[in-house]
Amino acid sequence: MALDRQQQQQAQMMTRMNNTALISYHGSPMIGDDEDELSKSALLAFRVKEEEIRKKKMEVREKVHAHLGRVEEETKKLAEIREELEALEDPRRKEVTTVRKKIDLVNKELKPLGQSCHKKEREYREALEAFNEKNKEKAQLVARLMELVTESERVRMKKLEELSNNIESLSQLVPR
Repeated sequence: MALDRQQQQQAQMMTRMNNTALISYHGSPMIGDDEDELSKSALLAFRVKEEEIRKKKMEVREKVHAHLGRVEEETKKLAEIREELEALEDPRRKEVTTVRKKIDLVNKELKPLGQSCHKKEREYREALEAFNEKNKEKAQLVARLMELVTESERVRMKKLEELSNNIESLSQLVPR
């Protein structure tokens, strides 16, 4: 579009130059062949330059189209590569999601089990403490029992000796 506009502007400019040259040529008898030749050579030079510019524009346009074609091909290749990468990631992503869900499920199951374990450990420690206290109390009672039994045996032995001594003394007193 910009190229067409430029070509139109150049064509209008050439028309103006031609008209100016004609007016100058017809309007003034003083203008000589030199000026006419100068106008023609300027116009010819301008047309040559315009033709060069047009050729350059065409070359640049062709290069741009060729480059755009390559860019489109590369874009297609990149899209294919991206699709291949996404296809590679999908199975992994699904597996990862599945494993994460299983981990979450196990974590949900572990939480109450952990709480139960801590509760039972606390109950165990309390029961062990109570057991150890009762064992201590039992040991103290057994020790006290042993003291009492020992004391009782000593007292009974003493009584028996006294009775035995009394019997001996009575038997000595009583004739036979």
